[in-house]
Amino acid sequence: MSTVSSSPLSSSATSPINQQQISSNITNDTGDFSQNQPPPPPLDKEALQHIYSLVKDLTIPEKRENALVDLSKKRETVPDLAPILLNSFGTIAALLQEIVSIYPLLSPPKLKALPSNRVCNALALLQCVASHPDTRTYFLHSHIPLFLYPFLNTSSKNRPFEYLRLTSLGVIGALVKVDDSTVIDFLLSTEIMTLCVRIMETGSELSKTVATFIVQKILLDDMGLNYICVSNERIMAFLAVLANMIQQLIDQSSPRLLKHVIRCYLRLTDNPKSKESLRQFLPESLKNGTFNSHLKDEKDFTTKRWLSQLLFLLGDPSQANAFNPNLNPSINTPPNLSAPLSNISAAINQSLSRNLNMHN
Repeated sequence: MSTVSSSPLSSSATSPINQQQISSNITNDTGDFSQNQPPPPPLDKEALQHIYSLVKDLTIPEKRENALVDLSKKRETVPDLAPILLNSFGTIAALLQEIVSIYPLLSPPKLKALPSNRVCNALALLQCVASHPDTRTYFLHSHIPLFLYPFLNTSSKNRPFEYLRLTSLGVIGALVKVDDSTVIDFLLSTEIMTLCVRIMETGSELSKTVATFIVQKILLDDMGLNYICVSNERIMAFLAVLANMIQQLIDQSSPRLLKHVIRCYLRLTDNPKSKESLRQFLPESLKNGTFNSHLKDEKDFTTKRWLSQLLFLLGDPSQANAFNPNLNPSINTPPNLSAPLSNISAAINQSLSRNLNMHN
């Protein structure tokens, strides 16, 4: 999978966004972004004044495009860029204006490379705000993620749309990367599960990887597991989606994507209803060593351990030992959880059910 720098989108200087890096940063499950690498050094007075000038330019339509490019390039080297963006008059409104300006190009699909690049730069700055500990809460309480959902709801395979979806997923991924039940509660009250499940089925490898990571992080919260396991119908619909992904991964290897799919399966063993369904419908390819050749590197140890735990918990220790004979699985299963529905659960349940019907 190529990055923007080697794609037709790179014909414009307006897109410094590296799509592969978005996926790697988000799905590198190590906590907050600030923990992934040493923080950048503080800026000197002159450099900081330049950042202030660029942020001010975001509110000037004639200067906004260049400011978006420059700030997007600097977003990982300016430690306090998120608070600066949030607390500067009119800046967030200007970024949202960039987003809504391309809504008319989504359906019918008319989005081209240049406007897609420009909006991706605006989304990259919003991702800064979503990931920074001092601005994340405001970002969530302002319901800014809802402005991204129309992008996630697109289905065009063209690269401008694919990169727009992936960058939007990056913003949501930045929210869920830090364990916070408030974030999960907000996302479950919206259409994010339906949108992510659809991308898990039809997106590119990178988009599938980030979408599955988001679903995984939601599932790891008790509210998320409750949400999927509220009914047998919803469990079976979700299992059908995962099984389809496993089938595709047999021919199109992607260790990172496989890792997140297996983690979703493993989390489902923590609920009695979904665990029983898994005993009947876990794909045979996960039991018979089909993916042994996909998991050869040392960095795949975690995936192999999760798969061994999964097989052990489903009552097949001999198969688990084939992956890791020294495994001593220990997973704490939470008590049975109540399953309150959000206001839109019925609609998402219908969507997931349609996914199941499509696979039957």
